[in-house]
Amino acid sequence: MSTIFGEGDPMPDIAMETPDGGTVRPSDFKGKKAVIFFYPKDNTPGCTTEAKDFTALKPEFDQAGVALLGVSKDSPKKHQNFIAKHELTVDLATDAEEGGLSDALGVWAEKKMYGKTFMGMVRSTYLLGEDGRIARIWPKVKVKGHAEEVLEVARSL
Repeated sequence: MSTIFGEGDPMPDIAMETPDGGTVRPSDFKGKKAVIFFYPKDNTPGCTTEAKDFTALKPEFDQAGVALLGVSKDSPKKHQNFIAKHELTVDLATDAEEGGLSDALGVWAEKKMYGKTFMGMVRSTYLLGEDGRIARIWPKVKVKGHAEEVLEVARSL
């Protein structure tokens, strides 16, 4: 995974679509801390666990003044179904456009599985400071314990 953006850099301000048809962009969180987590696909085991883990900790993120946003290439309609099916309280966004935020960050990348090469979302998390700059990056995330670790780091900012 290669990215031209690192810790201390401003987060690219690229709009994404929300499940209700609106838009959200990283600058919407300026003045508060934010966690933007990129995941491959709604309703797959790891992605469901990750979204549910962030949902379970959302009250604690709220208390720490940290916004949460999950991002995949899934359609707004798929996000609505994912939210309803798993009673998610984290906000989700669709980054389906070519040249979107996941492309800019390098998290939409070539992946290999079972001998096949394909483009896919690399599970990654970005913690933004109140100034909109990238405070911490977790590349190639392992789901177990991840939401807790992100919360701990976010609290220490």
